[in-house]
Amino acid sequence: MDILVCPVCKGELELTVEEENEEEIVTGALHCAKCDVSYPIEDTIPNLLPPDQRA
Repeated sequence: MDILVCPVCKGELELTVEEENEEEIVTGALHCAKCDVSYPIEDTIPNLLPPDQRA
């Protein structure tokens, strides 16, 4: 988490965990308060694409 930053503005990301197992976070989100963008974590994979580039 210390090396992850917002790909839009390089601000700090805050982690919200919805579900986790013994080894990793399964679902949740990374949120940047600086530019108010959230990046979802689904099936243990964070989607760090900027919002305008997500499918």
